[in-house]
This record gives sequence, structure tokens and C-alpha cells, in this order.
Amino acid sequence: MSYAQVFGAATLGINGALVTVEVDIANGLPGLDIVGLPDAAVKESKERVRAAIKNAGLEFPVRRVTVNLAPADMRKDGSGLDLPIALGILAASGQVDAEACRRGAFIGELSLEGRLRGIAGILPMAMDIAARGLEAIFVAPDNAQEALYAGRLSVFAPATLEETVAHLRGERLLSPSTRTDCPPSGGVPADDMAEVQGQAAAKRALEIAAAGGHNVLMVGPPGSGKTMLARRLPSILPALTDGEALEVTKIYSIAGLLRPGLGLVAHRPFRNPHHTVSDAGMIGGGRVPRPGEVTLSHNGVLFLDELPEFPRLVLEVLRQPMEDGEVTISRVNATLSYPAKFMMVAAMNPCPCGYFGDASRQCGCTPGDIRRYVKKISGPLLDRIDINIGVPRLEYREIAGEAATEPSAPIRARVERARALQQRRLARYGLGANAQMGHRHVKATCIMDDAAQSLLQQAFQRLNLSARGYDRVLKVARTIADLDGAERLTAQAVAEAIHLRNNIKESLLGV
Repeated sequence: MSYAQVFGAATLGINGALVTVEVDIANGLPGLDIVGLPDAAVKESKERVRAAIKNAGLEFPVRRVTVNLAPADMRKDGSGLDLPIALGILAASGQVDAEACRRGAFIGELSLEGRLRGIAGILPMAMDIAARGLEAIFVAPDNAQEALYAGRLSVFAPATLEETVAHLRGERLLSPSTRTDCPPSGGVPADDMAEVQGQAAAKRALEIAAAGGHNVLMVGPPGSGKTMLARRLPSILPALTDGEALEVTKIYSIAGLLRPGLGLVAHRPFRNPHHTVSDAGMIGGGRVPRPGEVTLSHNGVLFLDELPEFPRLVLEVLRQPMEDGEVTISRVNATLSYPAKFMMVAAMNPCPCGYFGDASRQCGCTPGDIRRYVKKISGPLLDRIDINIGVPRLEYREIAGEAATEPSAPIRARVERARALQQRRLARYGLGANAQMGHRHVKATCIMDDAAQSLLQQAFQRLNLSARGYDRVLKVARTIADLDGAERLTAQAVAEAIHLRNNIKESLLGV
């Protein structure tokens, strides 16, 4: 037999894509050609495959070998096609039963001595393979536990090409891998709100933000606790659902951020990119687009410290994912959409020196300096931030005081109760948090009493709220009502929502 088919897989966005590896061996000058839009890593597999077959004690055919990767119009990247290419060559040359190779999918990088190495993106590939009805998958030992999360697949983890061939020949059968008690990927949040002295107003605002998934801006002088508060926000967020954990794990698998031997990502992501990050690093990019920080923050927190120091272009590209919950990247090779439902938490000083409005330190900035510093953040971006928090300098008695502060556990319990209400209310729309609501959802779910209606009307006229600002005030008020267990929005909830949206904007940012 001079022709064989073997199934492999590649990634497309955050999803897997089945690849059919077709191999034909014909008479002619010896050589190996790979067609079907392979990238550089796939093209380089020629030499890896040739050496791996030889060092596994098998024979590389001294004839003309053509490998086609179908579908031919999809770009294939990465080294995971080494194993199916090698097996396709062995099947086409009669060294392995071609029919046995078609009963499963094969994914793995080959070393020159024929050992299988783990690759990134196994989970989405395995999920796609399972969805297509194949029953088995062969991966490197480092990827076995990750592949098992796809379900409905027998996962085999040969250490070498030789072991794989022996199994397909029926000489030494491999046992399917089984699930072990893997520690979760991502450590348990160690920081606790109990460590934060004072800042009761800021902690209340973060509780509301966590309960509804709202974006937050904190403004205060250096050393007031903005970063400390942000780093403790994950400790009060609700636990990931099974579906959310699988989504996050797929993203981190594609990005190569899962360590071998660990289980699903169990805790909400917390990403803290430096202000020198590029726009491609923030939203994703590259010749073949890869996830950026907004996607790595999916179902978690994107923390931008020293917000005005980020390049304006980087901040402006955040506007679309903040509004839509996804980011679309168009390149010559592909147009891909990545999920990006994240809470943006930003922190900044009130002026370049950091002490504008500070009661104990004199600000040395001119009004022009402050205006230019603040104007680095555009009005449309600020309009997408629901909650603005002033974080003032702490007094000595607050820092040195012995008064106990509320730990994260009871705050998280309140947040989870509020989220449960939201999920029941928004389930018919396919949403999970108040911040994800659109205008029609706000109209349907944010029912105000008469006093709240009157108050919001006055605020709309006095504060010149935009249509987006109107909706966002109501979404925050809905979250406050959920924390209180109230069905209708009261004037108190609306007043607090208006204050959280406009207290900093009015006094400092002039928006």
C-alpha cells in the first residue's frame, strides 16, 4: 500500500480543528514534501520525523513521499502534527496497519530519538476530536491528564513512537490513561480582605463590583492601598462554574500556560500586564493570532496599575472587548474571535506627582500638568467604567489600630448569593452577571419605584448622562439591590450607584 490517512489536530482560535494527514509514497527521487498550508514548525517536522523513525528501529522509505494536511485552506501551526505524519508514512509504507491508524487521533511532537513531547492546546483539540465521534486519542504523557477532561475519549499516552507502533501492531497494547487527583492549575487566592486596614468605602465598592462583574477605577495617592485592594479582589469573587473553568482552561492550554500534571484552572484569572505592553499583547495578535491579556483575563480580572502610563492606543483597543465581551482579530491568514468577558480594575494617581488633593502632602503639579495627565484617559473609555472609587491616604490610627476588619469569606458569601439571583434572572438571556446586560435586558429587569425614577431623572439631567451611562447606573443599582435581596430598585440603591459612577469623575476627571 502506498497511500494512508491518519487523523491529527491543530488549533483555530481557542478551538481545536481535526486535521486529516494524507500520505502518498511514489517512485521518484527520494524526498519528503509537506503541503496544505504548514507553518515553519510543521515544515521543520521533516527532519524530526525522519530521525525519529530511524531511531525507533523503523525504516524511512527511500522514495518520494508527499504529505497533505487537509483541509488545505486552513493554516496549520505548531509541532503536534509530527506524530500523525510519522504514522502516516509508516502506514503508507506497510509498516503499520493503516486501518488501525484510522480508529483514533494522534497528537504529539517527536524528539530526534523518537520520544513524544507535550504540546500546547491539547484540551480544545481533544474536545473537537470527541465531538467528531472518534473514540481514542494518543498524546504525550505530559498531556494525558489534560486530554481526559474532554470526556468520551479513551486517552493513550505512549512515551515513544516505538510504543505507539507496537500498540497499533497489537504487539504491546497500551492501557488507557485514568484520571488522577490533579492539583488545580492556579493557586488558591492567598490574599485576604482582612489584611486591608480602613478603606471601608473602597471595600464596599469592590464588593458591589464583584457581585455584578462591574469595571472599576481607583484613584488615590501613592501608598493608599489601591494595588493591595485590587490583588484581593479575586478572594471575594464567586467560584468558577464547571463551564467557566473549562473555558479558562482551554484558553490557558492554547497559550501554553498550563503546567504538565495539573488539572482544570480552578480560580478566576488575575492578569496584571505592565504598562509597556503593546496593543497586540493586550488584545492578541501575531501572524497567526494568539490570545492577548484580555482573553487570558476571561472570566476573571484584568488589573491595569498606573492607568495613564499605558499608551493611548493600548487603552483604546480595550473599548470593544469591554463592550462586547469578545475581541476579533483579523489577519491575512485568519480572522478569529476570542472570548473576553473580564472585569477591568484600574488604578491611578490623581496627578503626575500623586498628591493632588492630599491633606498632608503638597502637590507640585500645575493645573496644566494635571489636565494633561488625566486627559490621557479618553472619555469613551471612562464611560465604560461603572464604578469610580476614591482611595484616600490612611490615618495613623487606621493603620496601627487593632480593630478587626471583615475577612474575604463573608464578603464572598454575599457576592455568591447576589450572583445566584442574577443567574436565575438572566438565565433565559444566556447571561451570568448584571454587567453583561444590554439595554433590552436593563429595561426588562431594572424596575424602579417612583422615588428611584424621580432621582434618576434629576441625575440624568444634572450630570448629562449618556445613554450608556444611564444603563450602567441602573446595572450597578440592580447589583446593589441584589446584595440587599430586593426585587425593585429603591432610591437608596440608585443614589449609591450614581455616587459610585460620578464622585471621582465630577471632582477630578471633569467628565
